[in-house]
Amino acid sequence: MIVALAAGSLALTGCSSGGSSGKDKSQTDKDAAAQSKAVALGTAADSTGPAAEVKGSRKGGTMRVFQRDSFNHLDPAQMYVSDLGDLSKLIFRGLTTYKQDDAGKKTVVGDLATDAGQMSDGGKTWKYTLKDGIKFEDGKPITSKDIRHTFERMYAKFITDGPTYMQTWLSGEGTTYRKALPDGPYKGDHLPKTVLDTPDEKTVVFHFKKPQSQVPYALAMAGYSAVPEGAKDTKENYDVKPVCAGPYKFASFKEGKSAKLVRNTNWDPKTDPTRHQYVDGFDITFNHQFSDSTKRLMADQGESKNAISFTNAVEPTQTKQVLDNASASKRLVQGYQPYVWQMNMNMDRIKDKKIRDAITYAMPNSQIVRINGGSYGGEIAGGLLAPTVAGYEKGYDPYGKLTHPNGEPEKAKKLLKEAGKTGMKLVYAYSNTEIRQKEAAVIEDALNKAGFDVQKKEVDAASWYQQMGKVDNGFDIYMTGWGQDWADASTVIPPSYDPRQIQDGAANYSHVRDKHISEEIDRIQKITDIKQQTAEWQKLHKYIVEKVNPAAPVFYTKTLQLHGSNVGGARYNSDTNYMDVNTLFLKK
Repeated sequence: MIVALAAGSLALTGCSSGGSSGKDKSQTDKDAAAQSKAVALGTAADSTGPAAEVKGSRKGGTMRVFQRDSFNHLDPAQMYVSDLGDLSKLIFRGLTTYKQDDAGKKTVVGDLATDAGQMSDGGKTWKYTLKDGIKFEDGKPITSKDIRHTFERMYAKFITDGPTYMQTWLSGEGTTYRKALPDGPYKGDHLPKTVLDTPDEKTVVFHFKKPQSQVPYALAMAGYSAVPEGAKDTKENYDVKPVCAGPYKFASFKEGKSAKLVRNTNWDPKTDPTRHQYVDGFDITFNHQFSDSTKRLMADQGESKNAISFTNAVEPTQTKQVLDNASASKRLVQGYQPYVWQMNMNMDRIKDKKIRDAITYAMPNSQIVRINGGSYGGEIAGGLLAPTVAGYEKGYDPYGKLTHPNGEPEKAKKLLKEAGKTGMKLVYAYSNTEIRQKEAAVIEDALNKAGFDVQKKEVDAASWYQQMGKVDNGFDIYMTGWGQDWADASTVIPPSYDPRQIQDGAANYSHVRDKHISEEIDRIQKITDIKQQTAEWQKLHKYIVEKVNPAAPVFYTKTLQLHGSNVGGARYNSDTNYMDVNTLFLKK
């Protein structure tokens, strides 16, 4: 999954310790390790509603939400960026979802389905039975035909930004899956029953070419949320007005300005094991930089008492002030996130590895971490797999980022000279947010000292990943953040570094075209022993970092979020990796 342009860990809830910031209480890699464990599959009993009541909860009131970036997609099939994660939990439902208890333990359970799935044929077949009483916001019952439509429309050319796990597992690696249904279901064509079968209104059966053990985890992603078959699916225009099945629906959406969510009266809590409908609605406004939302929430006056942010973190320069504030320090939620923030190097434009190595050595990692909130915002990364991924090797640092956290400009300068590129122009894209602008200044300075001629290009934050995701994006270097979709390197390496994944909207942001990586991905995915597979992923990770170097590791991300004093039920959610919107209520 892609991290929003902001800077989780299991079992982390709201901070209740107040006052003193003398001791660093930020999350550590021990917290991250808890998140690297496989999540268990729940039973049919675990999948029934209603969700367990939140202690002290009450109904009523409107939750205020301060967001920096506008929602760039409302079509679930286009959702992959993390700032849409919390939104999707409120308005959409899929076949499975994550259930988290008060101790932070997660389970994958049936959401629209009666359980996490019934596997047969050695993992090549997965069967799902739909629950009774599940409906879209217009009252239309959700049937197997809607689920079939949900998956088939993801083959259509206009869907470019969502996950591709299910499509590739069903119909072919890389971008070849689209050939199975190039127009999606919109001209009356369907995937054959030998691939996707709906024998009756309640049953959905997926038939895979190879055994797939990760299906329940993939189906829990926002991108596979239900979309109705028929006239309500307006194709490209569905991105503006989706049909919801969660506890809330859109009352209005003004792109770049505001959004209002209200109760969905056709949502039945008896069918839902994870969600609540405590508040009457959510009043969301955009364009709140971190500094603005932090000041509002710390002041805790008027509407700010009833306020949260889905993804805005505490503004880094105000971290100490928040921690030292007796009131604000009791209103914090923090977590170790699964993202690696990295400087992608466009390998279509920077073909010489010496130049990529020079950029990597020159990067001022510690300055960037400081800009992002110090130990509360992240920690220096040595590789491209986060501490939350199974098999993480602590201390792995082939470019010496831990031993030389401010970078090695002389080493970078030497490599650039050897490549015959001293003074090379470097087109550096960064987003128009306060934090990214501060980062850009120190990165420009560091790269110029290493012998580059940096040409900065500012890009709108709301469309950042759409622009960076274009194969012909026109930039040499640009930062992105990627985290596992579940705690397995198979959700990091194939989407981010498989040459077959290069297309507009895909996550191979550096345009890695190394054939050995493709061959190794295919080999490793056939390994059935999880420990052995995990070890092989780590070997391939080292090859990518050391022999290819498509992206300079910058930092592993954490988040520190603040909420208003009248907000109850605030805790960290290690699925969305931000505040848990499913448990929120207003105290009075």
